[in-house]
Amino acid sequence: MADHTARPLALSVLDQAPISQGMSAGDALRNSIDLAQATERLGYTRYWVAEHHATSMLACSSPETLIGPIGMGTSRIRVGSGGVMLPHYSPLKVSESFHMLAALLPGRVDLGIGRAPGSDPLTAWALQRDKRQASPDDFPEQLTELLACVRDGFPTHHPMARAVRPLPEDERPEVWLLGSSPQSGIWAAERGLPYAFADFIAPGGAPIAQKYAREFQPSVTLARPRVLVAVWALCADTDAEAERLASSSRMAFAHFLSGHPIQVPPVDVAERFLRENADVLDTIVQRRRAIVGSPTIVRERLEQVAAEYGADELMIVTITHEHAARRRSYELLAEAFGLSRAA
Repeated sequence: MADHTARPLALSVLDQAPISQGMSAGDALRNSIDLAQATERLGYTRYWVAEHHATSMLACSSPETLIGPIGMGTSRIRVGSGGVMLPHYSPLKVSESFHMLAALLPGRVDLGIGRAPGSDPLTAWALQRDKRQASPDDFPEQLTELLACVRDGFPTHHPMARAVRPLPEDERPEVWLLGSSPQSGIWAAERGLPYAFADFIAPGGAPIAQKYAREFQPSVTLARPRVLVAVWALCADTDAEAERLASSSRMAFAHFLSGHPIQVPPVDVAERFLRENADVLDTIVQRRRAIVGSPTIVRERLEQVAAEYGADELMIVTITHEHAARRRSYELLAEAFGLSRAA
């Protein structure tokens, strides 16, 4: 377990760049920049942006494109990807993109790597350069190649050894492995990487994180295991107001599960939908963990999640229809955890 008495629990942000009804994708991306600036002032540790493709609900399909403006619009908070879906890309190209970001924003860039497609199977196929056959399932080889480009270098006999050298130490992004399954924890432990577990996708991953910590092999960049947990949470001044605001994301997620994603609906529309489809809420509660309530309640439940995973950092995912409500949620969490005082 993490020793929270020795080190305060750090809070970070995972931004999925939600598009609300009545909003453009540009509005959503500008909201991301605004939220990053706000959470930096509040004392959050890092700000990661997610990758999703071909959906009307989430605006960011290229994390590296959004990280640049966020990084240039802030000065302290770490910025990065949560994450880059590596199976779509060349590891060398990914390393070069994040090398550029790290050169512009030294000491602040995280490269979170994921295996999931960030899309449905048809869109994943459309993203392939060669569509004549299915892409190989070679993520371990891709990850090894990426780490060779970033930190390890290639063995002298490797065909890429003469062309590609590891990045300069002062211009390297910090590589994280993202996951929501046992295999991701095994790979992170084997390669000595910090591990970010997506509890908001697969709640109950504490045994995976604990196995990662037990089997961790030190690397040139990380001596001890490091666990971050991404959790869905929404905070408001009262429990009732938080539940009311959460209806928008619940309706949006219900449509996402049905294969028909929509933009995040207004609260009144969502409340009516949930009243008329009472079984939907039960399904969502069973599938995903969401921590919703007033500051005291949310802090208590978040600390319980951190203790379950042995984590000393939580990354908060929040979706609301109104951008102001999302900002307010992060403000209340910062106050509840004393982030400004800690900073």
